[in-house]
Amino acid sequence: MKALTRRECLSLGATTLAGMPLVNRAEAGEPMSVRPRSVAGVVTVYRHNSHADVILTKILQGWEHDGGPGPALRLASLYVDQFPKGDMARQLSKKFGFPIFDTIERAVTVGRNRISVDGVISIGEHGDYPANKLGQTLYPRRRFFAEIARTFEKHGRVVPVFSDKHLGPAWEDARWIYDRAMRLKIPLMAGSSLPVSYRSHDIRVPMGCEMEAAVGIGYDGLDIYGSHALDCYQCFVERRRHAERGVRSVQYLDGAAMWKAVDDGVVAKDVLQAAFDIVAKPKARDMRDGKDAALFLFEYTDGFRGALFMLQNVVRTAVAVKLKGQRPVATSFEERPEPRYPHFAFLLKAIETMIHTGRPSYPVERTLLTSGILDRALTSRSRNSEMLNTPELAVAYRPVDYPHAPNPNLRGRPREM
Repeated sequence: MKALTRRECLSLGATTLAGMPLVNRAEAGEPMSVRPRSVAGVVTVYRHNSHADVILTKILQGWEHDGGPGPALRLASLYVDQFPKGDMARQLSKKFGFPIFDTIERAVTVGRNRISVDGVISIGEHGDYPANKLGQTLYPRRRFFAEIARTFEKHGRVVPVFSDKHLGPAWEDARWIYDRAMRLKIPLMAGSSLPVSYRSHDIRVPMGCEMEAAVGIGYDGLDIYGSHALDCYQCFVERRRHAERGVRSVQYLDGAAMWKAVDDGVVAKDVLQAAFDIVAKPKARDMRDGKDAALFLFEYTDGFRGALFMLQNVVRTAVAVKLKGQRPVATSFEERPEPRYPHFAFLLKAIETMIHTGRPSYPVERTLLTSGILDRALTSRSRNSEMLNTPELAVAYRPVDYPHAPNPNLRGRPREM
């Protein structure tokens, strides 16, 4: 597949579809306001502590789910794919008065013959879905986005869309979603909540810096948490000189081959140790003691070496970075459970800003790229750790500065243009 040009990557914005104007209030010069903007929720399941709960319930009940202040958003409608035991959607629908529709089109139109919301939040996470041979849970993110986009096209209007976590999970689906959004000029965001979450250390990595090495550490399942770890890793690595032009090869390693890469200097030992030191469990003396460890090794198109370890003897996700002439610095990314998973509040703040301005708060291309790295790493695993050339991952984009917790003012006005 042909590599994206920078112009194509930055082509979000207002345009026309079938000769009809598409909505982008900020570019049209309409004054910003703090009136709540309406959103449709499209979710797999809505139960306690599901991603639907820790995102959408903040719209209904405030940042801390206590009835206090929340985002300047209003949940206008909901589509739910599955209703397992413990479903909250029906109860919340009765309490707050939003309708639940049986199709995504009806949710996006709120049962009318037009696009009746200012944005869509698509949450294809949790629920009873099968896994493929690579170990990827086949959440219906592509189906959700296809029906959302089809509705936009049918009714001649697009609004911003957020798609939770990695775009795929399969690369073909991730790329399809991205290409569809670009064709229809849909402002699109995606990705993990962790890059905007609390950090143990506020390390300084200037934009355009000379970066010698970076090592990431994740934990738990390769697919479910590999996406979080790669998003955290990429939010630092994209800040190196010459911005981002994608990845040209990916390889999965484990066992002796994984640690040989460390001993041979393929991975910077001091940078790896810096990351491990801030996330190791109290009794974990040696990172090599853990079971089921894995390494995603990838090379960027500018020659920079990417390395993400998935370890089971750590307690958090971490990234360590070494800038030219400096000692390694590292930070971990916190997932605080109370009050009500607050790192998702910072993610929702970024979503709120996009829906009010019509512009993504940070590039979706970051998550497109990490989705591809993860898919290709799992493919390499299925092929006995074969190194895969990945011209399809030549994803170019320009990174932006976006603050992480606790910097954004959750009780403030949405960001104005």
